[in-house]
Amino acid sequence: MAVEIEMRARFTKEAHDQLVARLRADGEDLGQDDKHIYFYVLPDKLLKVTDNTAAGTAKITLKGSRIGQGAAFAETEFSIAPADVPAAVKVFNALGFETTMHEAFNFRHNFCFDGVEIAVKWSEAWGYHAEFEVLLDDGAPDAARAEATAKITDVATVLGVTLLTEQELADFTAAFEAAEKERKQREQQAAPIR
Repeated sequence: MAVEIEMRARFTKEAHDQLVARLRADGEDLGQDDKHIYFYVLPDKLLKVTDNTAAGTAKITLKGSRIGQGAAFAETEFSIAPADVPAAVKVFNALGFETTMHEAFNFRHNFCFDGVEIAVKWSEAWGYHAEFEVLLDDGAPDAARAEATAKITDVATVLGVTLLTEQELADFTAAFEAAEKERKQREQQAAPIR
């Protein structure tokens, strides 16, 4: 298990393009990383089945908290075959998680800048956005977590990116989840009775 210190930003296409240009000039280009993701939003955790279409790999990930509940995510993940993604989704849906599932495709490009991994992305739900992260060992002391958070904040400042606060993240995800719940209810009501 690892702990991921992760902070996020949302921005316009213009800011996205400027960030990508800066990272290509001054950072390390880690490559395209497009992903088809099935998110299961649980009361206090986030479960994901990820088909990394760019790399031809797949995995199941359990994050120990949800977006907007702090920058530190305890994370357990294991690889599966890309061909097993539909079966994994079917299992989680059969376990009753289907009502909490959100499906998304992320266009994503990864960079590293001054020791911080930055995934610059676009998705329908989030628009143009980025994740800034530092990965630590599970037993990392609080001081290391604070240092990683400060490192991410410093890198974002150097790059001219304003990070979202935990409250902004919580508000955004709550609004998205409410809209998705409403959309699913409308679809159920409109579905023909069998």
